[in-house]
Amino acid sequence: MPQPAPRVSASEWTLALSSRAATEAFGRAIGRALTGGETLALSGELGAGKTALVRGIAAGLGAPPSAVSSPTFVLIHEYQGRLPLVHVDLYRLRSEAEAESTGLREYFQGHNVTAIEWADKFPTLLPSDRLEITLRHNSPTTRAAHLLAGGPQSVRLLTELRRTRRRAPAVPAARPSRTHSKTRRRRQP
Repeated sequence: MPQPAPRVSASEWTLALSSRAATEAFGRAIGRALTGGETLALSGELGAGKTALVRGIAAGLGAPPSAVSSPTFVLIHEYQGRLPLVHVDLYRLRSEAEAESTGLREYFQGHNVTAIEWADKFPTLLPSDRLEITLRHNSPTTRAAHLLAGGPQSVRLLTELRRTRRRAPAVPAARPSRTHSKTRRRRQP
């Protein structure tokens, strides 16, 4: 007997990102869909693409993506675009009290968009209505992004992202450089 198709939840979505460019393009789509007041809780191992995703989000909000860097040592960067983007990195913090002392909760007010790298370290400090985005490596160049919406605002954002993803053309995978791959042809006898 055939198995029923898995039910697609309105609050959950997993998609493949074929390259760093695809990760940034997905970030741009997120940035364009933001309306203000959203919290994006980013997690994933080192090098999974969290900062690349934020770079795309900044571009989608109209902020200069070249200004985006990981705030690992300064903890918080702010970028101005169509909406203010607050980029937080909790990697170096050791305790919830230390994270709270940054004034993190103040950024959840108003029209700020808050993107938090390593958000899984202190989830109790985050608002319940947040879009959790977990990035993981599938291969050295591809990633999977798992999105989980935790409230009405983040469900609306996730629904909008799915809708725009269906309409958008796929981002091609990065091509290997021709200077690095030489092919020798065998001479035919």
